[in-house]
Amino acid sequence: MKPFQSRMARAALAWSTQDLAREAEVGVNTVNRFEAGQDARLSSVEKMQRALEKGGIEFIPENGTSSRGGAGVRLRESG
Repeated sequence: MKPFQSRMARAALAWSTQDLAREAEVGVNTVNRFEAGQDARLSSVEKMQRALEKGGIEFIPENGTSSRGGAGVRLRESG
């Protein structure tokens, strides 16, 4: 997960940084540092990604070098 994907995922779920920190069981400062592009432990990033996925987010990997295939997120369809 990249920092911009975390921000996009939170927006899709209408989660604050506090919401993500609570769901991932990490500190709010960890979320803020990661989303600002600063250092974060891999284990913390993995916890955040799992929490967002549990919330309904699907992570879209980067698709080669195509300008139309960048990494992103989407909200999983319910049902």
